[in-house]
Amino acid sequence: MEIETLILGAGAAGLMCAAHAGPGTLLVDHAKAPGEKIRISGGGRCNFTNLDVTAANFHGQNTHFAKSALASFSQWDFISLVADHGIGWHEKTLGQLFCDGKSTQIVEMLTSLVARAGAELRLDTIVKDLSHDGTRFSATLERGGRREIVTARNLVVATGGKSIPKMGATGLAYDIARQFDLDVVPPRPALVPFTFPEGRFAPLAGVSLPVSATAGGMRFDEAILFTHRGLSGPAMLQISSFWEEGQPIFIDLSPATPLYDTLRAGRQQPGGRKTLATHLAALLPARLVQFFADTLPLTGNLADQSDAALRRLADQLHAWRLTPAGTEGWRTAEVTAGGVSTADLNSKSMQATRVPGLFFIGECVDVTGWLGGYNFQWAWSSAMAAARWIAQNR
Repeated sequence: MEIETLILGAGAAGLMCAAHAGPGTLLVDHAKAPGEKIRISGGGRCNFTNLDVTAANFHGQNTHFAKSALASFSQWDFISLVADHGIGWHEKTLGQLFCDGKSTQIVEMLTSLVARAGAELRLDTIVKDLSHDGTRFSATLERGGRREIVTARNLVVATGGKSIPKMGATGLAYDIARQFDLDVVPPRPALVPFTFPEGRFAPLAGVSLPVSATAGGMRFDEAILFTHRGLSGPAMLQISSFWEEGQPIFIDLSPATPLYDTLRAGRQQPGGRKTLATHLAALLPARLVQFFADTLPLTGNLADQSDAALRRLADQLHAWRLTPAGTEGWRTAEVTAGGVSTADLNSKSMQATRVPGLFFIGECVDVTGWLGGYNFQWAWSSAMAAARWIAQNR
């Protein structure tokens, strides 16, 4: 079968591209349903974009690469698309937009656009072989034990990264990139919780509080959540994308309240005869204070503490230094950092610079967004960049 465009991967980027690439488009995926990561995202409500998307919210070897795609199809364009399909939405926090209803509304919107565009969607289909004769791509597709050879002028790879393997995530995009001599930045889990040895924080499991967390030169002011395995919550997920194995992380446990000044002032109040731990428990979660009682000098009354002692305590709590054993890895990582090198792609079309007709979009590219809808916006924007180029160069 001869077609114009073959798209591999019916996730966010693949569906968006298929809906706009023009006639003669075939979209295939080995999964039994399209858009599974959309379906499970945002607690079932899909954090589909963010009000404050800029290129500064993305990282990779080329920090400027995302600018063109994001400018040509912005968050406002996707918000307009959602509104046109009658999907209600709301801002939850920090510009994060969620569906009022279920995330399946986004999947249904995209699949309806694919059908309206006349593109064909084939699920439960495996790519067994792939080649290029210099003009057209040839793929052997297998479905239900039957094989078919499809040739296409354009091949769009939208198979995602390696995060959440239980949903079928593979490294297929990287294999295809290497097959065509494109560089691949080593993939690693991103937006993922940290682990610590021997259940270090098990006594604190379930405790959450706002913090300022720093790693790899980046700082995020969001919440932290203690778990049986280690540290999670938005602040930890954010800095995990910038952390390197063996590096420490620093956590300010009281970013909004200067502990030294507050404790020093409290020392002069009538309640100064209460224990230091009691005063700290009014500023931090009580279970966290109890945890620190085993490692920090929290004995005695507040009134008996010297300025130097209060300064040392405040400094330790404003810059709590920890070195994680690692992360929870691909199993729980929300996205993949690294991927197909942007040095080998055109930022305006997502086309491989040395292989005409070969495109890489979405998570498989070395462009990774912050937590909060940014990675979905990259999927929409990069998909539209490729789709528009294909539609305009038929």
